[in-house]
Amino acid sequence: MFRAISGMLLTCGLLLAAPACAQERTVRLHDGPAPGSQDWAFPERIEVSGPERIVHNVRDPEISVYPADPAKANGTAAIVLPGGGLRILSVGDDTQALIERLNAQGITAILLKYRLLQIDPDAPPAAPPPGDPPKVQIVNGNANPARGNPALDEVLAFATDDAERAMRYVRAHAGEWGVDPQRIGMIGTSAGGGVAFGALLGGDPSVRPAFIVSNFGPALQDVAVGGDAPPLFLAVDAHHGPVTDGIVALHHIWAAARAPVELHVYDVPARDMTVALWGDRLFAWLGEQGFMGAAGEHAR
Repeated sequence: MFRAISGMLLTCGLLLAAPACAQERTVRLHDGPAPGSQDWAFPERIEVSGPERIVHNVRDPEISVYPADPAKANGTAAIVLPGGGLRILSVGDDTQALIERLNAQGITAILLKYRLLQIDPDAPPAAPPPGDPPKVQIVNGNANPARGNPALDEVLAFATDDAERAMRYVRAHAGEWGVDPQRIGMIGTSAGGGVAFGALLGGDPSVRPAFIVSNFGPALQDVAVGGDAPPLFLAVDAHHGPVTDGIVALHHIWAAARAPVELHVYDVPARDMTVALWGDRLFAWLGEQGFMGAAGEHAR
């Protein structure tokens, strides 16, 4: 059973059980209330069940920094974006394992708590619509199942702004953590992947990820890239409907542009799509792309 925690996140941030907690630094991305969400009514809330944290109603974005051991640090960093359909952030064992693997490989991890759709905690759960869900037509790599929904469009824009602001902050402070500002990528799961693509597609070079890793996280907007698109690593379960279709479409788009891309499709349930499954290949791929060498070496 979940128990609820209201208000600010606890001292050690989202990963309350992380061994690296004592070394973590949590930073709010705005000095005051985040513009645009300052009048949102429902307070942030966390449900806790063992290692699982389900975060609701985020209205003030923040990052938690997990620096790599200086003896191992290679100058690369990754902003980690959890998933949850833009309605929650699901942070638990899988997220903790990812951050620990990143740190073990010399990569500094930055966990982003981005803004979410406001949902009344006292409202009864919405009943699912009858029948099968409508098929999502993937157009220009866009796998958004709620296109034209004003509330979700707004929160996607806010979440993307949070990811962009996180990238600017991390680049500005990279030297404090032994990070090369040009070796900062994004790793997104589910909707977190869609937010990472949003940061890339905004076109601002100051927030462009050096690489993107998407774990069953398709784009939530139309995609157009050139041959200079950042290296892309894609992992998805084989039977995830439009999510699988959207991830495969992204591979086609990157490949057509002759940009670096690698796709892995696994015949497993979504719950098994964790770093334990695809991590070894991810870190080998990051090395092939030039992100695992010593600090100061340039990625290709």
